[in-house]
Amino acid sequence: MSGQGDAGSQEHGVSAPAGTLSEPGQPVRPLAKPVTLDSSRLADGLEEEKSPSGGHALVSILGPAFVAAVAYVDPGNVAANITSGARYGYLLVWVLVLANAMSVLIQYQSAKLGIVTGKSLPQILGERLSDAGRYMFFMQAEVIAIATDLAEVIGGAIALKLLFDLPLFLGGCIIGLVSTILLWFQGGKTHRMFEMVVIALLLVITFGFIAGLFVDPPDGMAVVQGLIPRFRDTGSVLMATSILGATVMPHAIYLHSTLVNDHYAKGERKPSIKRQLKGSKIDVVWALLLAGSVNLALLVLAANSLYGMEGTDSIEGAQHAIATVLGPTVGVIFSVGLLASSLSSTSVGTYAGSEIMRGLLHVKAPMWACRVVTLVPALVVLWFSTNPTYALIVGQVVLSIGIPFAIIPLMRYTRDKGLMGQYRDGMVKHLIFILVAVLIVALNIMLVYLTVTGQA
Repeated sequence: MSGQGDAGSQEHGVSAPAGTLSEPGQPVRPLAKPVTLDSSRLADGLEEEKSPSGGHALVSILGPAFVAAVAYVDPGNVAANITSGARYGYLLVWVLVLANAMSVLIQYQSAKLGIVTGKSLPQILGERLSDAGRYMFFMQAEVIAIATDLAEVIGGAIALKLLFDLPLFLGGCIIGLVSTILLWFQGGKTHRMFEMVVIALLLVITFGFIAGLFVDPPDGMAVVQGLIPRFRDTGSVLMATSILGATVMPHAIYLHSTLVNDHYAKGERKPSIKRQLKGSKIDVVWALLLAGSVNLALLVLAANSLYGMEGTDSIEGAQHAIATVLGPTVGVIFSVGLLASSLSSTSVGTYAGSEIMRGLLHVKAPMWACRVVTLVPALVVLWFSTNPTYALIVGQVVLSIGIPFAIIPLMRYTRDKGLMGQYRDGMVKHLIFILVAVLIVALNIMLVYLTVTGQA
């Protein structure tokens, strides 16, 4: 009877008791070592297994950082990098490399905050600030959003003028209209499409801004020597301050913590936090490596082909110089890259403004309304200003004022155990973040001071 029962159990696939091993024709014997399962790891594994359409794969997590990276290749950065290369050659290559390294840390911290808490940085600020504090914080953030859009719309208007000889005001209206259409795809089930469009524009930007390097390749040894930290004069110190101080955009910090959650449609199962954090590291490194390469290419292009030329302080002058030295085709490709830069960055900037309003004021305004609020000041400048490039400089200074308001709360919250739990920053990482934040804030204060006193 006993033997028949065992045989029947084996025939019907009944497993042996836990902690034992059974083979056909052999007596049941205990395992050499009991097997224990970590419940949290098991839960993570099940969550990843159940992710739809291969959601467990790292590739499904990629995308948010590429959208945020658009802020690093906006028209304001284009002007700064070309001016630096044309004035000082390869001298400040090391500044761009350092700036990009710092941006990797900051953008990852923003993504980490969003992944772990499920909330954006503006949302957390909105929950922790008093009513008066929320409104004051929102006002400075809205000014930053307007300044951001100012640079991006003006850059696009200049690109359309260079390509089609359109009046700047008309070009600004076209940029506003097209970017609004692009924003219709943001959020919900079409959000991945929005990401793909922005990434496609980022690739156009990349090609548009590095094409000149293939026509007139730079001296590799000179580029390597530019990695040695040094200055030439007070002017080069100021230029380095401008590059470093304007590297981190406040709206990119606010938005990245939102993008990592908007990446998934409502009701879609997310991968585990550990898997998302791992994917986000890869996402941030690759996205900012691309953006950093574009900025570096612009500086190297100017250093190699435009060094010492007059009139490269403005975008129009830089484009004219590029067309003169490298040919009209390269000049047109550069203008196309500038147009793609404007369209993508102004869309992302408006997206950030909407999320700031929702998080701080608890108001979900229509995207078109947010678009109008930031677009109108830019159109006013295009209508009345005789020197739009100067407006870009003013916009960069305003952005500098807003950076501490984004970096300092982020630094504080990623160390907060109540918010981050086991994922909060360790002491070493926190100290590194403090050093980076102090450096960026100090440089931005210096940039504002030099500009106000007329030394910039």
